[in-house]
Amino acid sequence: MTTRLGFLLIDGFALMSYAPVIEPFRAANRLSGETHYSWRHYSVDGAPALASTGTPLAVDGPVDAIEDTDMLFVCAGGNPALFDDANTFAQLRRASRFGVQLAGVSGGPFILAKSGLLDGYRCTVHWEHEAAFLETFTAPRLERGLFVIDRDRITCAGGLAGLDLAVALISQELGAGLARRVSDWYIQSEQREGGGAQRASPGQRYRVSSSALARALAEMEDNLGEPVDRRALAAAANISVRQLERLFSAQLGTTIAAHDLALRLERSRRLLVETTMAITDVATASGFASASHYSREFKRRYSTPPSSARVRSIAKSIAHADQ
Repeated sequence: MTTRLGFLLIDGFALMSYAPVIEPFRAANRLSGETHYSWRHYSVDGAPALASTGTPLAVDGPVDAIEDTDMLFVCAGGNPALFDDANTFAQLRRASRFGVQLAGVSGGPFILAKSGLLDGYRCTVHWEHEAAFLETFTAPRLERGLFVIDRDRITCAGGLAGLDLAVALISQELGAGLARRVSDWYIQSEQREGGGAQRASPGQRYRVSSSALARALAEMEDNLGEPVDRRALAAAANISVRQLERLFSAQLGTTIAAHDLALRLERSRRLLVETTMAITDVATASGFASASHYSREFKRRYSTPPSSARVRSIAKSIAHADQ
């Protein structure tokens, strides 16, 4: 039997998230000599879907025309929190009622969650959207993996994780042998498991040589909702506060407090552009004692107040959608 795939492409989707999902299914057909998979593409209104590069991709119809589909992939990027098309949400819920297995890729899980279709499900989302996702939704059970398959819901962080997901789905349906051949076809020497990390560890990203400093950085990134407690951080690193300060200075060229502030401001910036949270709530969620303190620090770092950063982000997204 042929598995019928659908791809709902939301304007701003990344080609690098879309292609790694669909290409392995094409390869499975070619390598097996049989048509195990077929696919159709859809956009919100039936017009060509615009990728994040501005490249238009022709589709087979609008979201209303989705039918005879076994598995539907929702591919989204940019700022999926701003997507608010009631008809699309309704059509996704309709597809679910008719037994379609729904999959969200990159920012796609955000759209499934806004449709109420991830309530009670384990899921993942691209790390860039994680903070906004956690602040916006409480019913989905978010995990920090590459992909999650939970009953009739599939979520994928996007990027190259789409290849890992597609190969896993092919393995489930057609066996490990064909899945291995597909991996080899795309020069994938090792397939990653769904629970694998989306990003390199903080120690690797900052290229630090001290394991103690790496542990401190990881602890800091896991607790961005509160101001850093230097003693707790040093305890996690199993060294003294003075030793930790020296490591920050020697290997990162900064202080514990300055690095923590930069991380929390970046978290707040994502919340500003990807949620409708009040600025006071963004400040609290990012570990600031007051909105005034938060606004001062934000303006000092980004040369614009939080309110202006939000307005510019929304205007930019609207302009992109109108192109």
